[in-house]
Amino acid sequence: MHDPTVIEGRLDAAGKRFAIVASRFNERITSLLIDGAIDCLVRHGGSIDDLLVVRVPGAWEIPLTLDRLAAQGNWHGLVALGVVIRGETPHFDYVAGPCSSGVAAVSERHGIPVGFGVLTCDTSSQAEERAGGKAGNKGWDAAAAALEMVDVLAQLRGDRS
Repeated sequence: MHDPTVIEGRLDAAGKRFAIVASRFNERITSLLIDGAIDCLVRHGGSIDDLLVVRVPGAWEIPLTLDRLAAQGNWHGLVALGVVIRGETPHFDYVAGPCSSGVAAVSERHGIPVGFGVLTCDTSSQAEERAGGKAGNKGWDAAAAALEMVDVLAQLRGDRS
């Protein structure tokens, strides 16, 4: 008996184009997520010239923007970044769920990897921990996930583009 074939993505951004869509709401934390995503892509061979950062007002606007970018057909992967912090009103529920669902729908509709780095936290402290604190940088993680999936999909197609 032999081992099964295993497909696993490599983190190689050389020659790949990525767009990052990031909300401006909770700017201080979101900026750290953007820095993490860019750092990930560049450290893995990507060129700053192949990166686009699109800033939108808040998490609600992320899926529409991703959809427009995906429809262009010239991106290898996309990254969604934002911060939604639970407050004393139900606003969190009206933003976090639709943002998450919308991001997933873009990926499915267009067949493009979208790294999900929209933090949904109860407190600002939790968000800070996930934007370069004790819990790492989820912007980095989202970019790495998108990058890995670009390679996985290429392997499933039979190429390494």
